[in-house]
Amino acid sequence: MTTSEPLAGTGPRRLPSADGPDDWRLFQGDGERREVPFPAAPPWRRFDRQESPTGAEAPHPRPYLIGPEEADVVNAALHLRRPLLVTGQPGTGKSSLAHAVAHELALGAVLQWPVNSRSTLQDALYQYDAVGRLREATLRRDADGTEPDIGQYIRLGPLGNALVSRERPRVLLVDELDKGDIDLPNDLLTVFEEGEFTIPELTRLPEDHAPVRVQTDEPDDPAPITRGRVRCREFPVVIITSNGERDFPPAFLRRCVRLDLPEPDERRLREIVAAHLGPTALDDMDDLLREFLGRRATGELATDQLLNAVFLRKGGVDLDAGSLLKAVLHQLGGAV
Repeated sequence: MTTSEPLAGTGPRRLPSADGPDDWRLFQGDGERREVPFPAAPPWRRFDRQESPTGAEAPHPRPYLIGPEEADVVNAALHLRRPLLVTGQPGTGKSSLAHAVAHELALGAVLQWPVNSRSTLQDALYQYDAVGRLREATLRRDADGTEPDIGQYIRLGPLGNALVSRERPRVLLVDELDKGDIDLPNDLLTVFEEGEFTIPELTRLPEDHAPVRVQTDEPDDPAPITRGRVRCREFPVVIITSNGERDFPPAFLRRCVRLDLPEPDERRLREIVAAHLGPTALDDMDDLLREFLGRRATGELATDQLLNAVFLRKGGVDLDAGSLLKAVLHQLGGAV
């Protein structure tokens, strides 16, 4: 690779674009500083998309393909106003389904609740900054004797935002519920059945108190709450994902519509790659597709990994160089 003359001082050297087979190697591993032009990122790893400050217009999501039978199950959940419990192997598009639904139905940005072992129903509903309010009250009492508005110190969580009264529902993604506490699904039952919850800090206010405007995910659009009761007008589109790490209680399953996303076959894989990278993306790449299908048969592989491999091959990377192909198409299960 040919380099330009060194820049003044000890700064990095600029490398012009090269046409040789090694021009994809931005990092050389020789300890020498260079200023190299970065190539375009894969479509699914670009973060420069513009989004409405209020989230009213969500950015266009990655292309999402789903079979008619699976789409019918999604529509059943929409009509029944029931949570959709989506299961399937990693990489089958469980989480992406929520963004696809929000985009197609023009329901705004997705409210996301990534569940982990420490997640609680309280966190998903709202948070109250009691310490911050006490501090502000003390300062104001010393200054002008006024009390701060309690609504400034209450912020709705993703589930709380989803249950705010609106003409059109929001989409709530409860991601990997099976990673949460064993009692969390049961904790959700009442909220999902009633479509409401209360904020005790507001129920203690005088009966004639005006509605309190609490903070939402839209900074300029607080929600007015009367007597501490948050109740949806339209039940939100709730999409719950699970990797099958444990079973859910029968009472919870009875209240959900179940969707198991199958691993895409060769035809669907070709359609997915074409949707992301163009109709000719798999030209002359049958060997790569066969390698992916062969490795997936013996271990866990995600469709994202095939997209990564095709993107690199299209960029001139020699994916036949053993260890690189193994690094891109690595198994998702087992110890690392």
